Amino acid sequence: MDKKNHVGPVMIDLQGTEITQEEIELINHPLVGGIIYFARNFESAEQITALTKTIHENTEQTILTCVDQEGGRVQRFKEGFTRLPPLRPLGHVYDKSSEHGMALAKALGWLMASEVSAVGVDFSFAPVLDLDYGESEVIGDRAFHSDPHIVSQLARAYIQGLEEAGMSSVGKHFPGHGAVKADSHLELPVDDRPTAIIMEKDVLPFAELISLNILQGIMPAHVVYTDQDNQPAGFSKAWIGQVLRQRLGFEGAVFSDDLNMAAAGMAGSFVDRANIALNAGCDMVLVCNNREGAVEVLDQLDWTQGAKSVDRLRAMKGRKTTTLNELRQSEKWQVAAGAAEDLINQ
Repeated sequence: MDKKNHVGPVMIDLQGTEITQEEIELINHPLVGGIIYFARNFESAEQITALTKTIHENTEQTILTCVDQEGGRVQRFKEGFTRLPPLRPLGHVYDKSSEHGMALAKALGWLMASEVSAVGVDFSFAPVLDLDYGESEVIGDRAFHSDPHIVSQLARAYIQGLEEAGMSSVGKHFPGHGAVKADSHLELPVDDRPTAIIMEKDVLPFAELISLNILQGIMPAHVVYTDQDNQPAGFSKAWIGQVLRQRLGFEGAVFSDDLNMAAAGMAGSFVDRANIALNAGCDMVLVCNNREGAVEVLDQLDWTQGAKSVDRLRAMKGRKTTTLNELRQSEKWQVAAGAAEDLINQ
């Protein structure tokens, strides 16, 4: 196996702001291909840059580094980074002026991505493509809008901003988490709507972005859509294989949501969860906030990563273009940061 070109199918997390010797051993396991950062891993821009550098210096394998840096309630890097608004205010702006809303979405996508990229992190799990039905508290203001066409338009502009900063996009949570009240972190949500309705509404933003060939990654929801399958979408060959790959023609990377979430528990042990998700069509599975679960997967998972899957994951590697200090000197950053502050203060 060529370690430098290989990307393993498992993403794990770290316990603190520095990598331990045990974690160095873990990231050198041939199944590990990614590290996700949480707020506990972050102290400053300088520290996260050094941590990322240390990770790469201590393994010959390709390791993808990522974070949830959506804005609003979901922003892991704070000190030294621009405070980002959630996505919903962009929908409000769009309702008044579609042109202004699109311009702001692109600017905020670029702002988030340029700051994350500047510290050497490959990508953020963004944007959220769920619809804001007013049902899901865990989604809520993380969604652009309730209208799928508007979500698609704003997400397209946001992704253009990511691309300008050298970052790939990950749309979530396929086929749509917005119509269920339950929080999949705490319990298993069930959506009983007809598949035709879900395809017509919730899937539309995913379908339109896939047709434009600008969506590099997708994260399925830990939600059961009973009309289509009795498995949550992230464990479902019907949703990933038949709908996402065949019907919609998606050729990018599929990342499971965290296998430690309560909703994933219905699939059994951690190694069972990883097996089911990978066999359903995920390219990479996330095992976070449970070191025993991660070790179980690494010790027991019997999985050979296919060449196509490796290529999809390698395409997620970021393209760092500048440092944070250089970024803050630019007029483009100053305008975008000012727009972010204005949206928060509205």
